[in-house]
Formats: sequence, C-alpha cells, structure tokens
Amino acid sequence: MNISNQEYGRIVKRVSPPSSMTKTIPMAFVVGGAICVLGEALLNMYGAIGFSQDNAGAMTSLTLIFLSALLTGLKLYDRIAQHAGAGTLVPITGFANSVVSPALEFKSEGYVLGLGAKMFIIAGPVLVYGISASIIYGVIYYIQTLL
Repeated sequence: MNISNQEYGRIVKRVSPPSSMTKTIPMAFVVGGAICVLGEALLNMYGAIGFSQDNAGAMTSLTLIFLSALLTGLKLYDRIAQHAGAGTLVPITGFANSVVSPALEFKSEGYVLGLGAKMFIIAGPVLVYGISASIIYGVIYYIQTLL
C-alpha cells in the first residue's frame, strides 16, 4: 500500500482520539509533580532514618524504580498513564516502566528470548547513547584538563 504523507496524516487524525490540552497538561503537571514529591518525601524519610545523603538518594532511586516496576507488573502504571499522560515519564519511573513493560509482554516467549531479550527494546538505545555520550564528554573533559 502506497500512501502519501498527507493521506497518512488524515487517517491518523481520523482514528486518533481527540485530546484536550486544557485537561492533559495540568494532569501531567500534577502527576509528575506528585511523583517528584514522593521522591522528596522518600529522600527525607531515608535521611531521617540515618542514611547519609548519598545513600538516601540511592535508596530513593531504588524505591521509585521498585514501585514503578511493581505498578507496571500489576497493570496499574498504564492506567495512571492514561490519565496523566507525560506526567508518568518522570525519568526514573518512566525508564523503569519502559524496561518492565516489554519484558512482561514477551515473557510467554521464554525467559531468554522473551523476557531477557525484549527487556531492553526501549531502554537499550537510551543506555547505549547515554553511555556513549558520557564517554565522549569524559574524553573532552580529560583533554581540556591537559591544556
């Protein structure tokens, strides 16, 4: 089937549900903000328990990743995302969701070729480009310190 970009755009517009920016933008802001507030509350809680600042930050990250993976596994993260939109893409929780979702979807194909291989479909490029960018930045920084 050969269609033009304009025709494809009309088809997409016709079948896509309309979204109200006056509703979706505030919801994304509220939910994203709530995730950040939860992160701050966890950071303060871990600090009050006696963790150092670095360890409290690590524990906060681990807790947010665990909660995101758990909610994804229970199929609640997608329900939240339907109403919150981009608010659920707060980096650490959105990244955990993007790793767990394909793994759950393809687990019926087995642990190695399904779960293991599909887990990094979305997260893989993020990791590759993130690591590559950090190496390039590190080399540039090292060269600048020599000058």
